Amino acid sequence: MSKKILVVVGSLRNNGFNKQVGDYVVKKLSEKEIEAKFLDYTNVPFLNQDIEYPAPTAVADIRNKVKEAHGVWFVTPEYNGFIPGVLKNLLDWLSRPLVAFDFESPKVLTNKPVTISGAAGKSGASGSRSQLATLLGFDSKLIGGEGTGIVLQPESFSTGILELTDSQKLELDTQVEEFIKNI
Repeated sequence: MSKKILVVVGSLRNNGFNKQVGDYVVKKLSEKEIEAKFLDYTNVPFLNQDIEYPAPTAVADIRNKVKEAHGVWFVTPEYNGFIPGVLKNLLDWLSRPLVAFDFESPKVLTNKPVTISGAAGKSGASGSRSQLATLLGFDSKLIGGEGTGIVLQPESFSTGILELTDSQKLELDTQVEEFIKNI
């Protein structure tokens, strides 16, 4: 049975830098015979307790995909030093009880192996990776702490193309190996 990994990009931008990091991760996982797919959560509504139960169809669908996965790899940018709002909204939905007021049963991320990467300017998304590690460390099985930070080269901002350095590839390759050992 092949292991299944979901890759969650914290930006909805079609070919953003973090999507490009995700493409690299998916390629590397696939080379290891791991089934890796991106999680499309563009239709997930803002968390609102008025519509929480029963869960909206889009929320139920992503919860099922997360439940079926052996692990989740988060790749996030940093917006003003923080996690992007769309990613925080997704995490809010994934952290909520599946049954109204049942706070004892596991949620979809409970004990799920997760790991983090992020690409940004000089910070390498350190702020958002730190926040994400705190959020995920609460209930998930966090592998590799704050994960891998990719510092974008200045020319990337004008070309829109992420060119990973050899050392960045090595860091991501090492993270792939560590994650596979723990799923």
